[in-house]
Amino acid sequence: MQDEKAFIAELLNPKTQNAAFRQLVSQYSRPLYSHIRNIVLDHDDTDDVLQNTFIKVFRNLESFKGESKLFSWIYRIATNEAITFIGSKTKKNNISNEELQQKAINNLQADEYFEGDALQVKLQQAVATLPEKQQLVFKMKYFEDLKYDDISEILGTSVGALKASYHHAVKKIEDYINTH
Repeated sequence: MQDEKAFIAELLNPKTQNAAFRQLVSQYSRPLYSHIRNIVLDHDDTDDVLQNTFIKVFRNLESFKGESKLFSWIYRIATNEAITFIGSKTKKNNISNEELQQKAINNLQADEYFEGDALQVKLQQAVATLPEKQQLVFKMKYFEDLKYDDISEILGTSVGALKASYHHAVKKIEDYINTH
């Protein structure tokens, strides 16, 4: 993307806002879909959260201060939207987060958009056993290959804490896979 400050100015200018926002959606749709899908697991739910993310980004553009990268700000919104979505879905269905994740994992094999094999499903089951923060860190680092600095901005956590979370997550996942 061109110079970020210039692009943000285009996003804030009523004359260029629509074209700039279309460019933003075009650039971020695919990576945000992957990011959200890693959190909520279900394709249809991911589409809903992605749409909500872009609505929230558009409505809050003027509050973006430029203190972080635009990428980090948008990913933070997407992450929060995904977590909020999971929370409301568990509440609506009167089930725990773990039960919801297990249900989503069980549905993965029937999902035409899921390209993984049995090992991928087992990995998802292992990840589902992690505490929420470790899940986020692991998914962002392992599946999305995000840099610790970027994850730090998105989650508002120090790089050192992220590295520790990732290390603990990997250890727990290895233990799970070796015992199941």
